[in-house]
Amino acid sequence: MTISPKAVGNIAIELLVNIALPYVIYVKAEASQGQVRALLAASLPPILWSGIEFARKRRIDAVSILVLAGIVLSLLAFLGGGSVRFLQLRENLVTGLTGIIFVGSAAIGRPLIYQLARASKLRQSKAEAERFESLRNKQHFRRGMTVMTLVWGFGLLAQTGVACLLVFSLSIRHYLVVSPIVGYGMMSGLALWTFWYVKRMKRRGAAAIAASSAN
Repeated sequence: MTISPKAVGNIAIELLVNIALPYVIYVKAEASQGQVRALLAASLPPILWSGIEFARKRRIDAVSILVLAGIVLSLLAFLGGGSVRFLQLRENLVTGLTGIIFVGSAAIGRPLIYQLARASKLRQSKAEAERFESLRNKQHFRRGMTVMTLVWGFGLLAQTGVACLLVFSLSIRHYLVVSPIVGYGMMSGLALWTFWYVKRMKRRGAAAIAASSAN
């Protein structure tokens, strides 16, 4: 499998905005501004980049609403002062709350993965979205959406727990480097698992349709 130049460029931008720039800004600002202000300054590139991406795409759907909510929560997390460790803990509020939203949506029978997948299909075509919606009353499909939503929800909560442990076990400089890497690793793991699980769902769905036709 080859990676396109565009994908390489996107990865480079993500690493620059979420790891390199925050680290450099913190190191440069710590001596003159103190830890709290330096950490606030270091948080600006990821938040601003998320805002720019949201404005550039200009889509209002389940995905964009989730992104916008993340931007707003990120900004709110840095209000109110407190110690630098408390500030770092509040920074992880976004991931933790997102995980709770995922789990809660599955608990009330409206799995968020379904809404996100539907939004993605709508971007492709209306026909794709309608075909996707036609599956929602099938038992294996509903169960799959619920399972994926729960896995993502508990995965995000686990990521939050690991990040909180890192807050108390690493220096701030090391945390700014290690925490995003851990986050990317866990998100990549969830994405790979989702890819495998969707293929498994499709195989089971095809088998169920074949069995029904045979009867």
